[in-house]
Amino acid sequence: QTPPPDAPPPPPPPLGRAEMADAAAESVGIFVKCGLDAKEANAMGAKLVAKLLEVLGEAGVAEKGCDKSVGVLLHSIASKFPANALSHRPHAIAMVMDKKLCTLPQMDACYKFLKAVGAESFDSAALEEACGVGVVVTREEVAAAVAGQIEAHKADILERRYRFVFGRLQVAVQKAHPWALGRVIKEELDKAALALLGPKTAADEAPLPKQKKEKKPKKPKAAAGGAGAEGGVEAEQESIDLFSHLPKPEANNGVHTEVRFSTGETERYANDKATLAAHLARTGGAVVTRFPPEPNGYLHIGHAKAMHIDFGYASQSGGRCYLRFDDTNPAAERQEYIDHIQEIVKWLGWEPYKVTYSSDYFKQLHALAVELIKAGKAYVCHQKGEEIAASRAARKDSPWRDRPIAESLALFEDMRRGMVPEGQATLRMRQDPRNDNFNMFDLIAYRIKFRPHPHAGSEWCIYPSYDFTHCLVDALEDITHSMCTLEFETRRASYYWLCHHCGTYLPHVWEYSRLNITNTVMSKRKLNITNT
Repeated sequence: QTPPPDAPPPPPPPLGRAEMADAAAESVGIFVKCGLDAKEANAMGAKLVAKLLEVLGEAGVAEKGCDKSVGVLLHSIASKFPANALSHRPHAIAMVMDKKLCTLPQMDACYKFLKAVGAESFDSAALEEACGVGVVVTREEVAAAVAGQIEAHKADILERRYRFVFGRLQVAVQKAHPWALGRVIKEELDKAALALLGPKTAADEAPLPKQKKEKKPKKPKAAAGGAGAEGGVEAEQESIDLFSHLPKPEANNGVHTEVRFSTGETERYANDKATLAAHLARTGGAVVTRFPPEPNGYLHIGHAKAMHIDFGYASQSGGRCYLRFDDTNPAAERQEYIDHIQEIVKWLGWEPYKVTYSSDYFKQLHALAVELIKAGKAYVCHQKGEEIAASRAARKDSPWRDRPIAESLALFEDMRRGMVPEGQATLRMRQDPRNDNFNMFDLIAYRIKFRPHPHAGSEWCIYPSYDFTHCLVDALEDITHSMCTLEFETRRASYYWLCHHCGTYLPHVWEYSRLNITNTVMSKRKLNITNT
Protein backbone atom coordinates (compact mmCIF):
# COMPACT_ATOMS: atom_id res chain seq x y z
CA GLN A 1 0.00 0.00 0.00
CA THR A 2 1.28 3.47 -0.89
CA PRO A 3 -0.08 6.00 1.59
CA PRO A 4 -1.36 9.32 0.25
CA PRO A 5 0.61 12.54 0.91
CA ASP A 6 0.79 13.90 4.44
CA ALA A 7 -2.23 15.76 5.69
CA PRO A 8 -2.19 19.57 5.85
CA PRO A 9 -0.38 21.09 8.83
CA PRO A 10 -2.34 21.55 12.07
CA PRO A 11 -4.17 24.85 12.67
CA PRO A 12 -2.24 27.81 14.12
CA PRO A 13 -1.81 27.98 17.89
CA PRO A 14 -4.53 29.67 19.96
CA LEU A 15 -4.46 33.40 20.61
CA GLY A 16 -2.24 34.77 23.37
CA ARG A 17 -3.59 36.76 26.32
CA ALA A 18 -3.04 40.17 24.71
CA GLU A 19 -4.71 39.08 21.47
CA MET A 20 -7.62 37.58 23.41
CA ALA A 21 -8.05 40.84 25.35
CA ASP A 22 -8.11 42.83 22.10
CA ALA A 23 -10.70 40.47 20.62
CA ALA A 24 -12.86 40.75 23.75
CA ALA A 25 -12.69 44.56 23.68
CA GLU A 26 -13.66 44.57 20.01
CA SER A 27 -16.67 42.35 20.75
CA VAL A 28 -17.84 44.62 23.58
CA GLY A 29 -17.57 47.61 21.24
CA ILE A 30 -19.80 45.88 18.69
CA PHE A 31 -22.37 44.99 21.35
CA VAL A 32 -22.48 48.54 22.72
CA LYS A 33 -23.14 49.88 19.20
CA CYS A 34 -26.17 47.62 19.17
CA GLY A 35 -27.58 49.17 22.35
CA LEU A 36 -26.39 46.57 24.83
CA ASP A 37 -25.00 47.53 28.23
CA ALA A 38 -21.17 47.54 28.37
CA LYS A 39 -21.08 45.95 31.83
CA GLU A 40 -23.37 43.13 30.75
CA ALA A 41 -21.37 42.69 27.54
CA ASN A 42 -18.15 42.31 29.53
CA ALA A 43 -19.79 39.67 31.73
CA MET A 44 -20.93 37.46 28.84
CA GLY A 45 -19.51 33.97 28.55
CA ALA A 46 -17.40 33.00 25.55
CA LYS A 47 -20.14 30.84 24.00
CA LEU A 48 -22.75 33.59 24.16
CA VAL A 49 -20.26 36.12 22.76
CA ALA A 50 -19.59 33.86 19.77
CA LYS A 51 -23.30 33.24 19.16
CA LEU A 52 -24.19 36.93 19.47
CA LEU A 53 -21.45 37.90 17.00
CA GLU A 54 -22.87 35.32 14.57
CA VAL A 55 -26.41 36.70 14.98
CA LEU A 56 -25.34 40.33 14.56
CA GLY A 57 -23.36 39.34 11.47
CA GLU A 58 -26.38 37.56 9.97
CA ALA A 59 -28.51 40.62 10.74
CA GLY A 60 -25.96 42.89 9.01
CA VAL A 61 -25.53 45.19 12.02
CA ALA A 62 -22.15 44.06 13.39
CA GLU A 63 -20.37 47.06 11.85
CA LYS A 64 -23.01 49.79 11.65
CA GLY A 65 -24.89 48.95 14.88
CA CYS A 66 -28.64 49.17 15.53
CA ASP A 67 -31.26 50.55 17.91
CA LYS A 68 -31.38 49.14 21.41
CA SER A 69 -34.88 47.74 20.78
CA VAL A 70 -33.48 45.63 17.92
CA GLY A 71 -30.27 44.76 19.78
CA VAL A 72 -32.24 43.34 22.71
CA LEU A 73 -34.20 41.06 20.39
CA LEU A 74 -31.05 39.90 18.58
CA HIS A 75 -29.44 39.18 21.96
CA SER A 76 -32.52 37.10 22.78
CA ILE A 77 -32.04 35.10 19.58
CA ALA A 78 -28.39 34.43 20.46
CA SER A 79 -29.22 33.22 23.95
CA LYS A 80 -32.60 31.50 23.59
CA PHE A 81 -33.12 30.35 20.01
CA PRO A 82 -33.99 26.60 19.93
CA ALA A 83 -30.96 24.64 18.82
CA ASN A 84 -32.99 22.05 16.92
CA ALA A 85 -34.32 24.80 14.61
CA LEU A 86 -31.10 26.70 13.92
CA SER A 87 -31.60 26.35 10.18
CA HIS A 88 -34.56 28.74 10.61
CA ARG A 89 -32.60 31.33 12.60
CA PRO A 90 -32.03 33.58 9.55
CA HIS A 91 -35.82 33.69 9.06
CA ALA A 92 -36.35 34.86 12.66
CA ILE A 93 -33.59 37.46 12.30
CA ALA A 94 -35.22 38.76 9.13
CA MET A 95 -38.55 39.08 10.97
CA VAL A 96 -36.83 41.20 13.63
CA MET A 97 -35.14 43.41 11.07
CA ASP A 98 -38.43 43.81 9.15
CA LYS A 99 -40.16 44.92 12.39
CA LYS A 100 -42.50 41.93 12.37
CA LEU A 101 -41.15 40.76 15.72
CA CYS A 102 -40.93 43.73 18.07
CA THR A 103 -41.29 42.41 21.63
CA LEU A 104 -39.79 39.71 23.81
CA PRO A 105 -43.17 37.94 24.22
CA GLN A 106 -43.29 37.68 20.43
CA MET A 107 -39.76 36.24 20.43
CA ASP A 108 -40.77 33.64 23.02
CA ALA A 109 -43.75 32.65 20.88
CA CYS A 110 -41.43 32.37 17.88
CA TYR A 111 -39.06 30.05 19.79
CA LYS A 112 -41.94 27.87 20.97
CA PHE A 113 -43.27 27.51 17.43
CA LEU A 114 -39.88 26.74 15.85
CA LYS A 115 -38.83 24.31 18.59
CA ALA A 116 -41.89 22.21 17.76
CA VAL A 117 -41.08 22.44 14.04
CA GLY A 118 -37.39 21.59 14.38
CA ALA A 119 -35.42 21.60 11.15
CA GLU A 120 -38.45 20.82 8.99
CA SER A 121 -40.20 23.31 6.73
CA PHE A 122 -43.12 25.38 8.04
CA ASP A 123 -45.83 27.78 6.95
CA SER A 124 -44.62 31.37 7.39
CA ALA A 125 -48.19 32.58 7.82
CA ALA A 126 -48.72 30.13 10.68
CA LEU A 127 -45.55 31.40 12.39
CA GLU A 128 -46.65 35.02 12.05
CA GLU A 129 -50.07 34.18 13.47
CA ALA A 130 -48.49 32.34 16.41
CA CYS A 131 -46.27 35.35 17.12
CA GLY A 132 -49.01 37.97 16.87
CA VAL A 133 -47.43 39.71 13.89
CA GLY A 134 -49.58 42.67 12.93
CA VAL A 135 -51.60 42.55 16.16
CA VAL A 136 -51.70 46.01 17.73
CA VAL A 137 -52.66 46.38 21.39
CA THR A 138 -53.48 50.01 22.09
CA ARG A 139 -52.64 51.84 25.29
CA GLU A 140 -56.36 52.23 25.89
CA GLU A 141 -56.83 48.45 25.83
CA VAL A 142 -53.95 48.03 28.26
CA ALA A 143 -55.38 50.73 30.54
CA ALA A 144 -58.78 48.99 30.56
CA ALA A 145 -57.19 45.65 31.47
CA VAL A 146 -55.14 47.30 34.22
CA ALA A 147 -58.28 49.01 35.61
CA GLY A 148 -60.01 45.64 35.76
CA GLN A 149 -57.14 44.09 37.72
CA ILE A 150 -56.94 47.08 40.10
CA GLU A 151 -60.67 46.82 40.78
CA ALA A 152 -60.47 43.06 41.40
CA HIS A 153 -57.72 43.51 44.00
CA LYS A 154 -58.76 46.94 45.32
CA ALA A 155 -59.35 45.95 48.95
CA ASP A 156 -55.99 44.23 49.22
CA ILE A 157 -54.22 47.15 47.53
CA LEU A 158 -55.82 49.71 49.87
CA GLU A 159 -54.79 47.65 52.88
CA ARG A 160 -51.18 47.02 51.82
CA ARG A 161 -50.73 50.13 49.69
CA TYR A 162 -47.35 50.14 47.93
CA ARG A 163 -46.31 46.93 49.66
CA PHE A 164 -48.76 45.13 47.43
CA VAL A 165 -46.98 43.09 44.74
CA PHE A 166 -48.12 44.84 41.58
CA GLY A 167 -46.02 42.45 39.49
CA ARG A 168 -48.82 39.88 39.88
CA LEU A 169 -51.17 42.26 38.11
CA GLN A 170 -48.65 42.88 35.32
CA VAL A 171 -48.42 39.13 34.70
CA ALA A 172 -52.23 38.88 34.55
CA VAL A 173 -52.50 41.78 32.07
CA GLN A 174 -49.68 40.33 29.93
CA LYS A 175 -51.52 37.00 29.87
CA ALA A 176 -54.71 38.72 28.69
CA HIS A 177 -52.81 40.75 26.06
CA PRO A 178 -49.68 38.69 25.20
CA TRP A 179 -48.56 41.09 22.46
CA ALA A 180 -48.78 44.24 24.59
CA LEU A 181 -45.51 45.96 25.40
CA GLY A 182 -44.37 45.20 28.94
CA ARG A 183 -43.19 48.78 29.30
CA VAL A 184 -46.68 50.10 28.51
CA ILE A 185 -48.32 47.71 31.01
CA LYS A 186 -45.88 48.87 33.71
CA GLU A 187 -46.55 52.53 32.95
CA GLU A 188 -50.33 52.06 33.14
CA LEU A 189 -50.02 50.09 36.39
CA ASP A 190 -47.91 52.83 37.96
CA LYS A 191 -50.42 55.45 36.80
CA ALA A 192 -53.40 53.51 38.21
CA ALA A 193 -51.64 52.86 41.54
CA LEU A 194 -50.82 56.57 41.91
CA ALA A 195 -54.42 57.54 41.12
CA LEU A 196 -55.75 55.12 43.77
CA LEU A 197 -53.18 55.57 46.55
CA GLY A 198 -51.62 58.95 45.93
CA PRO A 199 -47.88 59.57 46.31
CA LYS A 200 -45.86 57.28 48.58
CA THR A 201 -45.78 58.37 52.22
CA ALA A 202 -43.00 58.00 54.78
CA ALA A 203 -44.82 54.95 56.13
CA ASP A 204 -44.78 53.38 52.65
CA GLU A 205 -41.03 53.93 52.39
CA ALA A 206 -40.22 52.70 55.92
CA PRO A 207 -38.65 49.23 56.10
CA LEU A 208 -40.79 46.46 57.49
CA PRO A 209 -40.04 45.39 61.07
CA LYS A 210 -38.03 42.21 61.22
CA GLN A 211 -39.99 39.20 62.28
CA LYS A 212 -38.42 36.25 64.03
CA LYS A 213 -38.70 33.07 62.08
CA GLU A 214 -40.28 30.21 63.93
CA LYS A 215 -38.11 27.14 64.02
CA LYS A 216 -39.68 24.22 62.26
CA PRO A 217 -39.87 21.02 64.30
CA LYS A 218 -37.30 18.46 63.25
CA LYS A 219 -38.63 15.59 61.20
CA PRO A 220 -38.12 12.17 62.74
CA LYS A 221 -35.42 10.17 61.01
CA ALA A 222 -36.72 7.61 58.59
CA ALA A 223 -36.07 3.99 59.36
CA ALA A 224 -33.64 2.11 57.20
CA GLY A 225 -35.37 1.54 53.88
CA GLY A 226 -36.45 -1.87 52.71
CA ALA A 227 -36.83 -3.09 49.18
CA GLY A 228 -40.07 -2.69 47.29
CA ALA A 229 -41.66 -5.63 45.54
CA GLU A 230 -41.12 -4.20 42.08
CA GLY A 231 -40.06 -0.59 42.09
CA GLY A 232 -36.68 -0.81 43.81
CA VAL A 233 -35.47 0.77 47.02
CA GLU A 234 -38.13 2.62 49.04
CA ALA A 235 -36.62 5.89 50.29
CA GLU A 236 -37.88 8.98 52.03
CA GLN A 237 -39.45 11.29 49.48
CA GLU A 238 -37.32 14.36 48.84
CA SER A 239 -38.78 17.79 48.31
CA ILE A 240 -36.66 18.25 45.17
CA ASP A 241 -37.20 16.06 42.13
CA LEU A 242 -33.69 15.28 40.92
CA PHE A 243 -35.01 14.35 37.49
CA SER A 244 -37.39 17.24 36.85
CA HIS A 245 -35.01 18.83 34.34
CA LEU A 246 -34.98 15.78 32.06
CA PRO A 247 -37.19 16.00 28.96
CA LYS A 248 -40.14 13.69 28.57
CA PRO A 249 -39.67 11.03 25.88
CA GLU A 250 -42.15 12.79 23.59
CA ALA A 251 -40.18 16.05 23.89
CA ASN A 252 -36.87 14.56 22.74
CA ASN A 253 -36.60 16.59 19.52
CA GLY A 254 -34.13 19.20 20.80
CA VAL A 255 -30.52 19.37 19.68
CA HIS A 256 -28.38 17.15 21.87
CA THR A 257 -25.04 18.61 20.96
CA GLU A 258 -23.32 20.87 18.46
CA VAL A 259 -20.04 19.78 16.89
CA ARG A 260 -17.82 22.40 15.30
CA PHE A 261 -15.35 20.90 12.87
CA SER A 262 -11.87 22.17 12.08
CA THR A 263 -13.11 22.87 8.54
CA GLY A 264 -15.45 25.54 9.92
CA GLU A 265 -18.56 23.40 9.42
CA THR A 266 -21.02 22.76 12.24
CA GLU A 267 -23.25 19.73 12.74
CA ARG A 268 -26.20 19.75 15.13
CA TYR A 269 -27.83 16.48 16.05
CA ALA A 270 -31.53 16.12 16.85
CA ASN A 271 -34.32 13.62 16.25
CA ASP A 272 -36.64 14.56 13.41
CA LYS A 273 -40.39 14.06 13.75
CA ALA A 274 -40.45 10.74 11.90
CA THR A 275 -37.61 9.23 13.95
CA LEU A 276 -39.14 10.39 17.22
CA ALA A 277 -42.61 9.14 16.25
CA ALA A 278 -41.22 5.70 15.34
CA HIS A 279 -39.33 5.53 18.64
CA LEU A 280 -42.44 6.45 20.65
CA ALA A 281 -44.46 3.83 18.78
CA ARG A 282 -41.91 1.16 19.78
CA THR A 283 -41.72 2.20 23.43
CA GLY A 284 -45.29 3.36 24.01
CA GLY A 285 -43.87 6.71 25.17
CA ALA A 286 -42.32 5.15 28.29
CA VAL A 287 -39.04 6.18 29.93
CA VAL A 288 -36.36 3.59 29.09
CA THR A 289 -32.99 3.63 30.88
CA ARG A 290 -30.11 1.20 31.32
CA PHE A 291 -27.47 0.31 33.91
CA PRO A 292 -24.53 -0.74 31.68
CA PRO A 293 -21.53 -2.01 33.69
CA GLU A 294 -18.62 -3.69 31.94
CA PRO A 295 -18.23 -7.16 33.51
CA ASN A 296 -14.51 -6.72 34.10
CA GLY A 297 -14.48 -6.23 37.87
CA TYR A 298 -16.39 -5.93 41.13
CA LEU A 299 -18.82 -3.07 41.69
CA HIS A 300 -18.07 -0.34 44.24
CA ILE A 301 -20.35 2.02 46.14
CA GLY A 302 -20.27 4.55 43.29
CA HIS A 303 -22.27 2.06 41.25
CA ALA A 304 -25.02 2.25 43.89
CA LYS A 305 -25.50 5.89 42.90
CA ALA A 306 -25.56 4.94 39.21
CA MET A 307 -28.18 2.27 39.91
CA HIS A 308 -30.26 4.73 41.94
CA ILE A 309 -30.28 7.10 38.97
CA ASP A 310 -30.82 4.54 36.20
CA PHE A 311 -33.31 2.24 37.95
CA GLY A 312 -34.72 5.01 40.16
CA TYR A 313 -35.66 7.37 37.34
CA ALA A 314 -37.30 4.54 35.37
CA SER A 315 -39.22 3.43 38.46
CA GLN A 316 -40.31 6.96 39.35
CA SER A 317 -41.50 7.55 35.78
CA GLY A 318 -43.33 4.23 35.43
CA GLY A 319 -40.77 3.15 32.83
CA ARG A 320 -38.27 0.33 32.55
CA CYS A 321 -34.53 -0.15 33.01
CA TYR A 322 -32.26 -2.68 31.31
CA LEU A 323 -29.31 -4.31 33.03
CA ARG A 324 -26.87 -4.39 30.12
CA PHE A 325 -23.44 -5.98 30.31
CA ASP A 326 -21.10 -3.92 28.14
CA ASP A 327 -19.03 -6.93 27.09
CA THR A 328 -17.06 -5.75 24.05
CA ASN A 329 -13.62 -6.91 25.27
CA PRO A 330 -13.34 -10.72 25.39
CA ALA A 331 -10.00 -10.45 27.19
CA ALA A 332 -11.45 -8.70 30.26
CA GLU A 333 -14.91 -10.15 30.89
CA ARG A 334 -15.48 -13.06 33.28
CA GLN A 335 -18.60 -14.96 34.34
CA GLU A 336 -17.61 -14.35 37.96
CA TYR A 337 -18.14 -10.61 37.49
CA ILE A 338 -21.45 -11.10 35.66
CA ASP A 339 -22.79 -13.21 38.53
CA HIS A 340 -21.51 -10.69 41.09
CA ILE A 341 -23.15 -7.71 39.35
CA GLN A 342 -26.52 -9.46 39.08
CA GLU A 343 -26.31 -10.42 42.75
CA ILE A 344 -25.60 -6.82 43.83
CA VAL A 345 -28.40 -5.39 41.68
CA LYS A 346 -30.86 -7.81 43.25
CA TRP A 347 -29.48 -7.22 46.76
CA LEU A 348 -30.10 -3.47 46.41
CA GLY A 349 -33.73 -4.18 45.49
CA TRP A 350 -33.68 -3.40 41.78
CA GLU A 351 -35.49 -5.53 39.22
CA PRO A 352 -34.21 -5.14 35.63
CA TYR A 353 -36.72 -5.04 32.78
CA LYS A 354 -34.35 -7.30 30.84
CA VAL A 355 -30.77 -8.51 31.18
CA THR A 356 -28.93 -7.92 27.91
CA TYR A 357 -25.38 -7.98 26.59
CA SER A 358 -23.76 -5.65 24.09
CA SER A 359 -22.59 -8.83 22.36
CA ASP A 360 -26.26 -9.64 21.67
CA TYR A 361 -26.06 -6.91 19.03
CA PHE A 362 -22.78 -7.87 17.33
CA LYS A 363 -24.52 -8.64 14.01
CA GLN A 364 -26.41 -5.33 13.96
CA LEU A 365 -23.26 -3.44 14.93
CA HIS A 366 -21.27 -5.11 12.16
CA ALA A 367 -23.98 -4.20 9.64
CA LEU A 368 -23.91 -0.58 10.81
CA ALA A 369 -20.10 -0.53 10.49
CA VAL A 370 -20.39 -1.71 6.87
CA GLU A 371 -22.92 1.03 6.14
CA LEU A 372 -20.64 3.58 7.77
CA ILE A 373 -17.80 2.55 5.45
CA LYS A 374 -20.13 2.79 2.42
CA ALA A 375 -21.08 6.34 3.51
CA GLY A 376 -17.40 7.34 3.60
CA LYS A 377 -17.48 7.73 7.38
CA ALA A 378 -15.12 4.85 8.32
CA TYR A 379 -11.92 3.34 6.91
CA VAL A 380 -9.52 0.50 7.58
CA CYS A 381 -6.25 1.77 9.08
CA HIS A 382 -2.92 -0.04 9.51
CA GLN A 383 -1.32 2.32 12.02
CA LYS A 384 -0.06 0.72 15.23
CA GLY A 385 -1.16 2.09 18.60
CA GLU A 386 1.93 4.25 19.08
CA GLU A 387 1.60 5.61 15.52
CA ILE A 388 -2.04 6.55 16.12
CA ALA A 389 -1.03 8.32 19.34
CA ALA A 390 1.71 10.25 17.52
CA SER A 391 -0.64 11.26 14.69
CA ARG A 392 -3.24 12.48 17.18
CA ALA A 393 -0.64 14.49 19.09
CA ALA A 394 0.42 16.14 15.83
CA ARG A 395 -3.20 16.55 14.64
CA LYS A 396 -2.32 14.64 11.45
CA ASP A 397 -4.45 12.31 9.36
CA SER A 398 -3.84 8.60 9.18
CA PRO A 399 -2.03 7.76 5.90
CA TRP A 400 -4.97 5.47 5.05
CA ARG A 401 -7.74 7.94 5.88
CA ASP A 402 -8.61 8.62 2.23
CA ARG A 403 -8.31 5.09 0.89
CA PRO A 404 -11.12 4.05 -1.53
CA ILE A 405 -14.38 2.89 0.04
CA ALA A 406 -14.31 -0.40 -1.89
CA GLU A 407 -10.84 -1.12 -0.54
CA SER A 408 -11.92 -0.53 3.07
CA LEU A 409 -14.99 -2.74 2.55
CA ALA A 410 -12.86 -5.59 1.21
CA LEU A 411 -10.29 -5.26 4.02
CA PHE A 412 -12.97 -5.11 6.70
CA GLU A 413 -14.45 -8.33 5.31
CA ASP A 414 -10.95 -9.89 5.41
CA MET A 415 -10.69 -8.80 9.05
CA ARG A 416 -14.04 -10.44 9.84
CA ARG A 417 -12.98 -13.67 8.19
CA GLY A 418 -9.74 -13.85 10.19
CA MET A 419 -7.47 -13.20 7.22
CA VAL A 420 -5.66 -10.19 8.75
CA PRO A 421 -3.22 -10.75 11.66
CA GLU A 422 -4.11 -9.30 15.05
CA GLY A 423 -2.73 -5.79 15.47
CA GLN A 424 -2.29 -5.22 11.73
CA ALA A 425 -5.53 -3.33 11.08
CA THR A 426 -8.38 -1.49 12.77
CA LEU A 427 -11.57 0.09 11.53
CA ARG A 428 -11.59 3.80 12.40
CA MET A 429 -14.38 6.35 12.24
CA ARG A 430 -13.71 9.19 9.80
CA GLN A 431 -14.37 12.11 12.13
CA ASP A 432 -12.05 15.12 12.53
CA PRO A 433 -8.38 14.66 13.57
CA ARG A 434 -7.96 18.43 14.11
CA ASN A 435 -11.03 18.91 16.25
CA ASP A 436 -10.75 20.73 19.59
CA ASN A 437 -12.36 17.66 21.18
CA PHE A 438 -9.89 14.75 21.29
CA ASN A 439 -12.83 12.33 21.26
CA MET A 440 -13.35 13.24 17.59
CA PHE A 441 -9.84 12.14 16.55
CA ASP A 442 -10.97 9.28 14.25
CA LEU A 443 -11.76 6.87 17.07
CA ILE A 444 -11.29 3.13 16.63
CA ALA A 445 -14.51 1.25 15.83
CA TYR A 446 -13.23 -2.35 15.50
CA ARG A 447 -10.12 -4.28 16.55
CA ILE A 448 -8.95 -7.80 15.69
CA LYS A 449 -8.76 -10.24 18.63
CA PHE A 450 -8.29 -13.95 18.02
CA ARG A 451 -9.96 -15.23 21.15
CA PRO A 452 -13.44 -16.57 21.91
CA HIS A 453 -15.99 -14.34 23.59
CA PRO A 454 -17.47 -15.45 26.96
CA HIS A 455 -21.02 -14.76 25.74
CA ALA A 456 -20.86 -14.78 21.92
CA GLY A 457 -18.55 -17.79 21.59
CA SER A 458 -16.13 -18.19 18.67
CA GLU A 459 -18.24 -16.56 15.95
CA TRP A 460 -16.22 -13.33 15.88
CA CYS A 461 -12.57 -12.37 15.66
CA ILE A 462 -13.26 -8.63 15.33
CA TYR A 463 -14.77 -6.79 18.26
CA PRO A 464 -16.33 -3.33 18.42
CA SER A 465 -14.87 -0.68 20.72
CA TYR A 466 -16.71 0.97 23.59
CA ASP A 467 -16.97 4.21 21.58
CA PHE A 468 -18.63 2.39 18.69
CA THR A 469 -20.85 0.09 20.76
CA HIS A 470 -22.21 2.10 23.67
CA CYS A 471 -24.19 4.74 21.79
CA LEU A 472 -25.47 2.40 19.09
CA VAL A 473 -26.75 -0.18 21.58
CA ASP A 474 -28.45 2.67 23.46
CA ALA A 475 -30.20 3.49 20.19
CA LEU A 476 -30.98 -0.16 19.36
CA GLU A 477 -32.57 -0.64 22.80
CA ASP A 478 -34.56 2.62 22.38
CA ILE A 479 -33.03 4.10 25.52
CA THR A 480 -34.73 7.44 26.18
CA HIS A 481 -32.23 8.74 28.77
CA SER A 482 -28.59 7.64 28.65
CA MET A 483 -27.11 8.71 31.99
CA CYS A 484 -23.43 8.60 32.92
CA THR A 485 -20.83 10.41 35.02
CA LEU A 486 -19.21 13.69 34.04
CA GLU A 487 -15.94 12.25 32.74
CA PHE A 488 -17.95 11.04 29.73
CA GLU A 489 -19.13 14.56 28.86
CA THR A 490 -16.42 15.04 26.22
CA ARG A 491 -17.68 11.88 24.48
CA ARG A 492 -21.00 13.52 23.62
CA ALA A 493 -19.67 14.69 20.26
CA SER A 494 -18.59 11.23 19.10
CA TYR A 495 -21.72 9.60 20.66
CA TYR A 496 -24.09 11.73 18.60
CA TRP A 497 -21.86 11.90 15.53
CA LEU A 498 -21.97 8.11 15.25
CA CYS A 499 -25.71 7.74 15.94
CA HIS A 500 -26.46 10.50 13.44
CA HIS A 501 -24.37 9.03 10.63
CA CYS A 502 -25.79 5.55 11.29
CA GLY A 503 -29.30 7.00 11.02
CA THR A 504 -30.49 5.83 14.45
CA TYR A 505 -32.68 7.35 17.13
CA LEU A 506 -30.79 9.76 19.42
CA PRO A 507 -31.23 9.19 23.19
CA HIS A 508 -31.02 12.11 25.59
CA VAL A 509 -27.64 12.07 27.39
CA TRP A 510 -27.28 13.45 30.92
CA GLU A 511 -24.02 13.50 32.87
CA TYR A 512 -23.95 13.66 36.67
CA SER A 513 -21.12 13.95 39.19
CA ARG A 514 -19.24 10.89 40.40
CA LEU A 515 -19.76 9.71 43.94
CA ASN A 516 -16.51 10.17 45.88
CA ILE A 517 -16.04 9.04 49.47
CA THR A 518 -12.78 9.55 51.34
CA ASN A 519 -10.83 6.47 52.41
CA THR A 520 -12.97 4.33 50.14
CA VAL A 521 -11.91 2.41 47.03
CA MET A 522 -13.96 3.84 44.15
CA SER A 523 -12.40 1.98 41.23
CA LYS A 524 -13.21 -1.45 39.78
CA ARG A 525 -9.59 -1.73 38.66
CA LYS A 526 -8.25 -1.14 42.16
CA LEU A 527 -10.84 -3.47 43.67
CA ASN A 528 -9.62 -6.16 41.30
CA ILE A 529 -6.04 -5.64 42.52
CA THR A 530 -7.07 -5.88 46.19
CA ASN A 531 -8.97 -9.11 45.51
CA THR A 532 -6.21 -10.92 43.61
